[in-house]
Amino acid sequence: MADRAESLPEPRSQSRDLQPGDAPKRPAKIAVTRLAETIKHGGRIYQLMVESVRDYAIFMLDPNGYVASWNRGAERIKGYTADEIIGQHFSIFYKEEDIATNHPQHELEIAEAEGRFEEERPRLRKDGSEFWASVVITAVRDQDGSLVGFAKVTRDLTERRNAELKALEDARRLAESVSANLAKSGFLTAMSHELRTPLNAIGGYTELLTLGLGGPVTPEQLDYLERIRRSQQHLLGIISDLLNFSRVEGGHLSYDIQPLSLSQVIDGIVPLVEPQANAKEIALETAARGPDCLVLGDRAKVDQILVNLLSNAIKFTGSGGTVTVSCGESKDTALIEVADTGAGIPPEKQEAIFEPFVQLGRSLSSAHEGTGLGLAISRELARAMNGNLTVVSEQGSGSKFTLSLPRVK
Repeated sequence: MADRAESLPEPRSQSRDLQPGDAPKRPAKIAVTRLAETIKHGGRIYQLMVESVRDYAIFMLDPNGYVASWNRGAERIKGYTADEIIGQHFSIFYKEEDIATNHPQHELEIAEAEGRFEEERPRLRKDGSEFWASVVITAVRDQDGSLVGFAKVTRDLTERRNAELKALEDARRLAESVSANLAKSGFLTAMSHELRTPLNAIGGYTELLTLGLGGPVTPEQLDYLERIRRSQQHLLGIISDLLNFSRVEGGHLSYDIQPLSLSQVIDGIVPLVEPQANAKEIALETAARGPDCLVLGDRAKVDQILVNLLSNAIKFTGSGGTVTVSCGESKDTALIEVADTGAGIPPEKQEAIFEPFVQLGRSLSSAHEGTGLGLAISRELARAMNGNLTVVSEQGSGSKFTLSLPRVK
């Protein structure tokens, strides 16, 4: 490398102050004597040190910016061999817009005045492709302070740059998502209030008419009023599901984790859903229980999950079927199991039913009413209490949902 720089013919005198857009002329000889001597001075040690570096392009420029030496790292990063590039002006590595603004010469002027220039900026390879380069240019002077040339070190940071840009884009998307979730939560809260008010009024006036406070009511009218009341309750339930899902998804719920008995939870919830089971002539059974199944959980949230599981089991079990609820314990967890004799769930749908707005058998003519949010909310609540909600099912043989929670140690 040093021998190559030393053997080149001597260049003509040329000013570094190139005008924007001007292409520098290639000199007849690349390096002045002092630069050649500087490169040669290191001898074999200099060559071994520089040639062994492959992750960095390390090369010398003469005072006018012409390439005077070239290492293997420079060949790997930029694509030029030493024969192709030595003697070329280093502006060959720059984009046209950088050359038009005289940026390469500006770099040398700063390095000469301050001793060092450093930046990150796009550079060009031999094939014209761009890469993100970290560039350091250092002025090299001899003992009397005269400028000998410049040492230039370039590193390809394209992968790091792409990773940084991806991280920024991910952060931007996350910020937009958070903002959208906040806006959605605010919208759902406002709409919940706006819809609940007239629905509650509908329910109140329906109750007054049913009691006969507005005058005599015929049996046919009572049937109509009952249908109005059921529709009003159904709409209120949908609004509550949407609001609860928004709160769960946004992490706005608080949890009061305390020791509680799953046996007591079952005893408290089963009577609430018995009317639904009786209306469909479904047997609602509680299996024999031994231990109290003590767990750590939020009683209100566990109640909400069990109500949802039992309501779903009754909804999807045909007349004359059976729904069974039980509790049990393992080494680290206690659990509630809700089993039914319904149609069962296809294997490919058993995880999908826990996704928001997914409801098995939904169609425009389906009798299975609801938002498809109940199981999604229930699983999120269970996991927030360090538990889980899972299902085992076989088509034609019913389903078994299991709520597991950490045991009290």
